[in-house]
Amino acid sequence: MLLLGTFNESEPLFIQIKERIEAQIMQGILREGEQIPSTTQIVKFYKINHITVTKGIKILVDEGIISKKRGVGMFVAPGAREQLLIARRLSFAENFVMPLVTEAHNLGMEREEVLEIINSTFPKYSQ
Repeated sequence: MLLLGTFNESEPLFIQIKERIEAQIMQGILREGEQIPSTTQIVKFYKINHITVTKGIKILVDEGIISKKRGVGMFVAPGAREQLLIARRLSFAENFVMPLVTEAHNLGMEREEVLEIINSTFPKYSQ
């Protein structure tokens, strides 16, 4: 079973299931066209409610990340990783960059000063 790890109490379980599948697609663990674990497998592995798992997977189906093949299973849809990358980049800008820029502005920091901080920190994570 690929969806390992423990759950936290700060987010609904169905969201955490959805996010684990997304993360594995992003990391290349689950590739386009590859079958994902069935709802039943996930339910048995985590000992959680079937409706909870179904709800998380339904979101991915509705977003076009997962495709269902009746009687066969669920598969990572073509273009799923790229779609997730685009969505996450937009989310990154909204949730991290905009608050950073706002706080920098509130502190009276200039663009160059913020960019200098980012540039000095970024190489640590790109190695």
